[in-house]
Amino acid sequence: MDRENLLGSAGERISSLLDALGSGGPVARDRAEELVRQVTELYGAGLERILQVLDEQGVLGPGTVSALTSDPLVSGLLLIHGLHPVDLPGRVAAALDSVRPYLGSHGGDVELLGISEEGVVRLRLLGSCQGCPSSSVTLKLAVEDAIETGAPEVTGIEVEEAAPAAVPALIPVGALRSRLDGLGGHDAGPSDAATPASGTWQSVPALAELESGGVAGFLVAGVEVLTCRIGPDVYAFVDRCPRCTHSMPGASLQRALAAPAGGGLLRCPHCRSHFDVRKAGVCLEDKALHLDPLPLLLRDGVPCVAVPTTADPL
Repeated sequence: MDRENLLGSAGERISSLLDALGSGGPVARDRAEELVRQVTELYGAGLERILQVLDEQGVLGPGTVSALTSDPLVSGLLLIHGLHPVDLPGRVAAALDSVRPYLGSHGGDVELLGISEEGVVRLRLLGSCQGCPSSSVTLKLAVEDAIETGAPEVTGIEVEEAAPAAVPALIPVGALRSRLDGLGGHDAGPSDAATPASGTWQSVPALAELESGGVAGFLVAGVEVLTCRIGPDVYAFVDRCPRCTHSMPGASLQRALAAPAGGGLLRCPHCRSHFDVRKAGVCLEDKALHLDPLPLLLRDGVPCVAVPTTADPL
């Protein structure tokens, strides 16, 4: 099993088993939950002692700490047991840094405004991200995913637009809630039920071979994805032209007038519409239309695309 997904899968399995045991009555469920707590505390104490021994032996230096915290499985265990050496603001900042290359490829950025005592992260989208068609996709499948992974105790993400009249929007976060809330005897709360359906990260190793100026299509977890590369930047979209509604096999990159070399316009082979990939796929012929962008990041050195949980366009 993928180490990055092992912790989440194990948590879901434990939760399912506890639910099944609940059918035997409250006493059986209480005993099962107590068993999980005792085992968790035992392993937590053992993990803490291992770190103490490493520190006493002088081998728990910055390099070792960095190696441990950069491993998704180890980092998750350290978080669960309250042993992670990096505080919450530091982990949120690191999570945002991990998605900045993707945001920068779209001419945007994200600013951390603060974290409330209740664990709500306040962000501001900057540059092309502010109000662009891909902003909701970026938040749900890239920014939120990174924060959930690095800081699962965060209770929400509040996004502030730069425009003064904008109203912040709250996005509930529910990563590892079964462990952080359930084992602590707390309910997840009604906000968890309102969490929008999220996407999943899927590795697409072949994207590493895509040359600058190239366009390629992939079927990723049942979703038809159209990708292109301009220099070091790779872009991914749902393979569907919003103007003629056809898929776009045979699409090509073209250079806009007075634009830098390398192309920046993706042309539909059917209706000949042009889409600016650097501006979240906005249509030049009709500014109200745009391609549906998909977050694309390097995860453990492998190109990965975040696709919706269904094959419907975002």
